[in-house]
Amino acid sequence: MNDMVIRMIVLIDTNVVLDYFIPRQPFMDISGNVLSLCVQQKYRGFLAAHSITNIFYILRKQLPTAERKKLLLGLCELVEVAGIQKKQVIDALTNEDFSDFEDCLQVECAREINADCIVTRNVADFSASPIPAITPEKFLEKINAVSLSTKYGTNPSLF
Repeated sequence: MNDMVIRMIVLIDTNVVLDYFIPRQPFMDISGNVLSLCVQQKYRGFLAAHSITNIFYILRKQLPTAERKKLLLGLCELVEVAGIQKKQVIDALTNEDFSDFEDCLQVECAREINADCIVTRNVADFSASPIPAITPEKFLEKINAVSLSTKYGTNPSLF
């Protein structure tokens, strides 16, 4: 396995997981591929802790409580969870560069875990982020480029 790939730390935005769970077309397959590569340990995948509660709440119309809990327990077996502390909440609340508080919390969690990127469908919402935000499609392209570089001995730029 390529150490360069496995060391990549990625925060997965809530919308990517929801695209797969709901399922939302045409995004479900690509989001599923992003999650699948995490299962294959091609990168270290994280969700922000508040993403878990948001997903639980959003799925309430699709699934009963027991099924949502089972689904999220399974998700927690696949990815790591980045916690939120008082400092991150205060930093997000006082950050004037973001209009969306939840997106700013995502960035604070990404900083805390030293993420290489945030995978999201809403890249524009992260324009003020010091952590690069990329679409699931671009992320898959980057992972594939790194995998090919291992095969051919080159060194691609990740971000």
